[in-house]
Amino acid sequence: MSEIKHNAHTEGTDAVFELHKTVVLVGMMGAGKTAVGRALAARLGVPFLDSDAEIESAANMTIPEIFERDGEPFFRAKESQVIGRLLDAEKGILSTGGGAFLSELNRQMITERGVSVWLRADLKVLWNRVKHKDTRPLLRTADPYATLRALYEARVPVYAQAGLTVESDGETSIENMVDRVVNAMLTRPDVLERK
Repeated sequence: MSEIKHNAHTEGTDAVFELHKTVVLVGMMGAGKTAVGRALAARLGVPFLDSDAEIESAANMTIPEIFERDGEPFFRAKESQVIGRLLDAEKGILSTGGGAFLSELNRQMITERGVSVWLRADLKVLWNRVKHKDTRPLLRTADPYATLRALYEARVPVYAQAGLTVESDGETSIENMVDRVVNAMLTRPDVLERK
């Protein structure tokens, strides 16, 4: 498959990049995977894909509705199918749900066919971003903060296995986060090169 060259703008200079692998954004709910992913795809001139949006479109239901009707194991199986299909599509930026990277199958597919980038944010930042939203089925509990903390503590060691890590401190604009991700990707010539 031939590589596609894309015009992109980063750090105040016009640059042309060559993306060699699909970049899969992983991390906790509220880390900014969708917002950063959209802006990153626009910057690089490549497609933006969202595994949760693809699942919702295929099922004609929201993620919370799927969880409620069919349960989390059913959702996770569909999620793996969708991630596999998206990894085989045109190279681009793929945003995944917070639990997607926990699956060993998903981690293996992502490592073999793309590269994972962990948007690492601390618990306080994540809580500030999700506490007023009712769209997170895993947080529909009596104590959503305690639930988020437990998920965070369980998931961080798995996210740490990602190919690249980029800090999301809660103070940084989306454009500056995109700069951070691009700079991290440029450390891996097998992922992204400046032409």
